[in-house]
Amino acid sequence: MKLRRLSTQDARFGAKLAALTRYEAAQDPKVQKTVRAILADVKKRGDAALRAYTRKFDGVLPRDFSLENRLEAIPRGQLDALRAAHQRIRAFHEKQLLESWQFTDADGTRLGQQVSALARVGLYVPGGKAAYPSSVLMNAVPAKVAGVGEIVMVSPNPSPLVLAAAALAGVDRVIGIGGAQAVAALAYGTRSIPRVDKIVGPGNAYVAEAKRQVFGEVGIDMIAGPSEILIIGDGSAPAEWVAMDLFSQAEHDESAQAILLSPSEEYLDEVAAAIGKLLPGMERKAVIAASLKHRGALILTRDLEEACAVANRIAPEHLELAVQDAEEFSPRLKSAGAIFLGPWSSEAIGDYCAGPNHVLPTAGTARFSSPLGVYDFQKRTSVIAVSKAAAVSLGNIAKTLAEGEGLSAHARAAELRFRG
Repeated sequence: MKLRRLSTQDARFGAKLAALTRYEAAQDPKVQKTVRAILADVKKRGDAALRAYTRKFDGVLPRDFSLENRLEAIPRGQLDALRAAHQRIRAFHEKQLLESWQFTDADGTRLGQQVSALARVGLYVPGGKAAYPSSVLMNAVPAKVAGVGEIVMVSPNPSPLVLAAAALAGVDRVIGIGGAQAVAALAYGTRSIPRVDKIVGPGNAYVAEAKRQVFGEVGIDMIAGPSEILIIGDGSAPAEWVAMDLFSQAEHDESAQAILLSPSEEYLDEVAAAIGKLLPGMERKAVIAASLKHRGALILTRDLEEACAVANRIAPEHLELAVQDAEEFSPRLKSAGAIFLGPWSSEAIGDYCAGPNHVLPTAGTARFSSPLGVYDFQKRTSVIAVSKAAAVSLGNIAKTLAEGEGLSAHARAAELRFRG
């Protein structure tokens, strides 16, 4: 197949790049309306509505899944891989744990930050063919490390491997429900399902829209767009490796994005040839081909420095720096969900078992947001203990500023502490 070719030396490159990378998560009015109705119904009727929607959409009734003996129910090879991934993911996220701190000012005022875990978190896991045990680990492990009191997982039809991942990660309860109705139950609570503080995890358009609509009632992780990979290559990595790494994201869906930046036109040609050679043998070749056709590109840059600058403009979900001197160029990369250094660091390893979280910002949001982590399951509370002496000096400052803002009660409240 023929991929889109762009060059930074093209006078219209900026416009072409914007058109290529722009992704607007169109909110289908029909989906919005349907979700709004489901949320309102579950909020009003609770379990009765939840049972009705679960029977209608999934053909079953809500039920709890036991997590006992789930590790023994999967093949030994899968269990060993799951345990190895869990160990690495937990070890990485333990480094992110925030701790409370305090200090005392010269005037005796004690100030600080109290860090505490969320009490209860809801984890949404798709069912059926879209069952991802790796996502269970990536969402549940940081919550567990943070000290979340209870993790409630919902899934319409969890596979044995998903249930094993839930058991290994320390999920407290698994409920067989899905869709917008599951999000509603977690957000509002029902007689049988407790209300949570935050909802995390991927889902279809209805789940994503439900999370969007309940945000504010509860916290959410993010509204994720299609998967993305951007590779910067200097020709040192085999073309077939790069082609397959582009496939690894393109195979997710037709809207996924896969881009290669290189200062070598010859290398771009080699990768294009490798794509043509490998694509016919891929199981999901139709999806990959559609993704590459609509949102894929091979981009010629003047040099690697310019490639890094273009990457920062795109702010991709996954960024592979497949060059000889990856450590030299990595400081130039400021906006990406995850950066993979060197030709041996395939994005696929990051998806499953490297350790860092694979729940990453998409659609350019890496410019201002971060991967899911332990900090997403912790909250920070300011602590202020003013001494008697400081009540005079700080009180005068507060009184003066409050009067300047016309807030007399504020001024009086501060003044009472030192004038009576």
